Amino acid sequence: MHIYLPIAEMSVNMFTLLAMGAAVGFISGMFGVGGGFLMTPLLIFLGIPPAIAVATQTAQITASSVTGALGYWRRKALDFKLGGVLVAGGFVGTLLGVWFFNVMSRLGQLEFIIVISYVTLFGIIGSLMLAESLKAIWATRRGVVPRSRRSGEHPWYLGLPWKMRFHRSQLYGSVIPIVTLAMLIGFAGAVLGIGGGFILVPALIYLFRIPAAVVVGTSLFQILFTMMAATLLHAITNQSVDVVLAMLLIIGGVMGAQFGARAGQNLKGESFRLLLAILVLGVGIRFAIDIVVEPQDPFSLVTVGARP
Repeated sequence: MHIYLPIAEMSVNMFTLLAMGAAVGFISGMFGVGGGFLMTPLLIFLGIPPAIAVATQTAQITASSVTGALGYWRRKALDFKLGGVLVAGGFVGTLLGVWFFNVMSRLGQLEFIIVISYVTLFGIIGSLMLAESLKAIWATRRGVVPRSRRSGEHPWYLGLPWKMRFHRSQLYGSVIPIVTLAMLIGFAGAVLGIGGGFILVPALIYLFRIPAAVVVGTSLFQILFTMMAATLLHAITNQSVDVVLAMLLIIGGVMGAQFGARAGQNLKGESFRLLLAILVLGVGIRFAIDIVVEPQDPFSLVTVGARP
């Protein structure tokens, strides 16, 4: 059964979109990430214009983050103070990202920027995550116990000015690196249609030594508000949010997330990181293949400029 997408100006199989939403929702629920790093490429591979895929996916991420953030809040696994700092930085990054998105769209370079960004970002991050997870698995099998952090031992960047104490996250340090990280993720989210949880979660754990128990909930809290802002800005400034497409993805995502959350409870930490690394690296490789393989249609007509 095909359904017409008014903003994307094309017809797609409704059940294909629901299945995609459910599959990505399952993965999102399993790993505690927004799922945009998978859904946006899938939409592009399906033939949805990159600008529409990115803008619409921000709406789907917003909806999926609501239930997740509420669940972690009920379990008291969410640091509102740290989340507020992340949201503040994320808002700035989102504004800059939407501005950059619109400039590249007017210049006709948006699709190229999206593809190159996915290959670079996902290739680097996926490779680092894969190497770290394989190292952790190898160390576990050899019985090597990781060195615990000594009392008073902190990274240099936490000693920068403007320090704050986050009791629930057991963190005391400068907010400058935290805000900078949030700005970068907000920028990437607005340009690439990703929530950034697959970046934020490892960063909070490894760079800031925040307990994993509060990281996922706090990450979802930040993603919720930055993606909400990105959705509104995309809808107002470039009219690229396809409501019909967003609703289908949300319906499928909500169904899949419930099963994914249950499956994720049975995953060990090392397996969790390894599977997530493979997913991220796989997306980067898929985009890299598109760059080197000759397309079926070597020429296309593109309308440059704002939508009428």
